[in-house]
Amino acid sequence: MFKVGGIFIPVTDLKRSKDWYSAVLGLTKIDEWQENGEDYGADFVFEKGTTPLTLIKVEKPQPTEFTVKGKDKNVYYNFEVADIDEAYNHFTKHGVETTEIHDFGPMKGFDFFDLDGNPFSIVSEEG
Repeated sequence: MFKVGGIFIPVTDLKRSKDWYSAVLGLTKIDEWQENGEDYGADFVFEKGTTPLTLIKVEKPQPTEFTVKGKDKNVYYNFEVADIDEAYNHFTKHGVETTEIHDFGPMKGFDFFDLDGNPFSIVSEEG
């Protein structure tokens, strides 16, 4: 009955972010729009999937994570890959800030950060 209609990411430099998300995540731009003559946002899709990822221009960075138990930070969503090592190498090759790969038993994962410091998780089912 329901499905995710879109993921919205706040970015401070829309032009740089459009280039970064295209190059690093391999996203394809499907739309962009202006407000009062200025670039305001852009919609992208992944090669495999239909849920758009939308970049929205903001004046200052906005939080895209929440705190668990008063200290541990958690992202709102993650991206799934088949090969965690290949994904990790892809991000390091592009100079993207990442955490180390963590082993969670049946799953491995790591976080990466975009140009505004927005955190995202990459996960892979292991087994």
